[in-house]
Amino acid sequence: MNMFSGISLGLMHQITAWLLEPVVWALLFFVGLALYEAGVSLGERFGGIGKLTDRGDRAALMHAGRRRIERADFITRLAPMLGLMGTLIPLGPGLAALGDGNLKILTTAMTVAFDTTVIGLLAGMIGFVLGRLRRRWYDHALGQLDARHG
Repeated sequence: MNMFSGISLGLMHQITAWLLEPVVWALLFFVGLALYEAGVSLGERFGGIGKLTDRGDRAALMHAGRRRIERADFITRLAPMLGLMGTLIPLGPGLAALGDGNLKILTTAMTVAFDTTVIGLLAGMIGFVLGRLRRRWYDHALGQLDARHG
């Protein structure tokens, strides 16, 4: 007895095939966002956080820190997930092609799989580093602010 009907398998395969292109574009977006956030973090480190600290507004400092750390965490979590999706999506057709003896399709599928994995991990690593640095910078700034007003 077949666990799935041909219609459900076909529909699932079609949805998965449609996802590859948006996943690749989303990965490219996340790489761009990670690079943009790296630039923003330089501005934070060499001026932005200091200005917020000098104003003495603890709530504004905490709000900015929370928002910026959340953006880095967002990149850290989603980019590797998209990379994994980009890895798994082409492997199905690639393995099917291997079963048919078509190594060219398998080679293309494996290349896409490896490329999306690397891109997802790269964006996730940038997001992780930014998140850790921002936590340290904002904690230090809050400590300075509390020491001034404590």
